[in-house]
Amino acid sequence: MHLKGSCHCGEVQFELDSKHPYPYQHCYCSICRKVGGAGSAVNLGGDAKTLKVTSGEDKITIYNAKIRDEEAKVVKVSEAQRRFCKICGSALWLDDPRWPELVHPFATAIDTPLPKAPEKTHIMLGSIAPWIDLDHTAYNDQKFDIYPEESIAQWHQRLTLEDPQ
Repeated sequence: MHLKGSCHCGEVQFELDSKHPYPYQHCYCSICRKVGGAGSAVNLGGDAKTLKVTSGEDKITIYNAKIRDEEAKVVKVSEAQRRFCKICGSALWLDDPRWPELVHPFATAIDTPLPKAPEKTHIMLGSIAPWIDLDHTAYNDQKFDIYPEESIAQWHQRLTLEDPQ
């Protein structure tokens, strides 16, 4: 599926191809909550070689999150690069040099109508903020305290979801 996205102010516009466009995985870790400004973040799977910034490349900034290990009293800088519009602060996509073929656009930045996911996966529930009212019993969604073993691609394969074009 070909996706088009942009930031809130419209300065940054981009497009890419995605074999995994269903917004299904909600991450509740402190990084996703704080940099996204919401209770959770939803990322899609995309093909990095197809990512094209069509306007505003000079308006993009990168943030590498700090990962705190309270027990070891150490802070590491994540290799994952979160891209944002430096004008309005909109989260655009995440990429990681450890997986150069992948890019993960934030569903909130995508302007193309996305298909509705038949189920959702809630991850990093061990980090969920106490103010988030998530009814874990309302749906047959999958729930994980940390990251699941199942990848975005495997989730799409398990549910036999075709590329909606």
